[in-house]
Amino acid sequence: MPEASVHRSIHAIGRQRWEACGGGALESFDYLAAVEAAGLKGFAWRYVVVEDRGRPVMVAPAFITDYSLDTTLADFGRKAIAAIRRIAPRAFTLKLGAIGSPCTETVGACFAPDVTVATRPGLLSHALLAFEADARAAGCGLFAIKDTPCVDGDPWPASGRTHRFQSVAGLPTAILDIDFADMDAYMARLSAATRKDMRRKLKAADRLEITVRTEIDDIADRVLELYQLTRARADMQFEELTRAFFTGVMDRMPGRSLCVIYRDMESGDILAANLLLHDSVTLLDKFFCMDGAAGRALNLYFVSWFTNVRLCLERGLRHYQSGQAGYANKLRLGSRLVGASVYFRHRNPLLNQALRLAAPLLSEDQPEAA
Repeated sequence: MPEASVHRSIHAIGRQRWEACGGGALESFDYLAAVEAAGLKGFAWRYVVVEDRGRPVMVAPAFITDYSLDTTLADFGRKAIAAIRRIAPRAFTLKLGAIGSPCTETVGACFAPDVTVATRPGLLSHALLAFEADARAAGCGLFAIKDTPCVDGDPWPASGRTHRFQSVAGLPTAILDIDFADMDAYMARLSAATRKDMRRKLKAADRLEITVRTEIDDIADRVLELYQLTRARADMQFEELTRAFFTGVMDRMPGRSLCVIYRDMESGDILAANLLLHDSVTLLDKFFCMDGAAGRALNLYFVSWFTNVRLCLERGLRHYQSGQAGYANKLRLGSRLVGASVYFRHRNPLLNQALRLAAPLLSEDQPEAA
């Protein structure tokens, strides 16, 4: 019978045993180890492994944190909660235990190659029971499963129902399929208005020095500064990354990580940095960090998009995965959306019911997902 265990460090499981299940994932052992070592404030990491006769058959990252319910509220809701917190500082903050990671695109649960689709819900149940027991011991009342992709054969809906989780729509992931031969063929797929607009915007690249780097130790302080500026402009804020995150990902993932740097040719200033992960199939855009005013003036978002499409073509990659934001532009530029779900349950039945009723207010408006 499968047995599940929960560990405080991914190194307690070990790279070989983790990769026996997650070897095909971009955000697998080395990426998660970099996250663990990055010193992110407010998170206690957990790692779940399910074994069958001593052999890992499923692994998943997890975390414990204080979760503020206004994280995904609109501005009006945040202001209302802020006013209440002047009187009760801990109001609307719950101790959360979640399967997944705040730093991955999806839930990150992986199975051994020989695990059948039919047996996956059962393995997930073992994992959920073990993690919930650990999270309860840490004082968690709210449990969640973060960002499960809505794809064929998804085992999470069955497991979620079994364990009485409720679901809300998560943020979809945008993917551009690189099924064209060159940049001209890509441009030809866009609408006439978009082609005209992109040609105008991309003229700004003439003022930029664009370099692809495999290490960033000498410029890591500036990369972090750009990240902090970008984070301050974001509508939603959950985790706060560190300098050690950016350098750690690059150091631990040689040959699978890149950072594209955008400099103003005249001043020499670094205006943007784009951390990317890749394998032989997909280029994953992890973080695009930009000086707001200068970046907008030089259309850096669009320049970086076309730079990344060129990288895909040069490396023979088939997908450009650009993440969970800015959907209007991504759809305009030819991406499709893959939906995601978030599952949650509170151990207190009354609070669980209140969260169920409030769920539409606590989730972002969703674009139409493919």
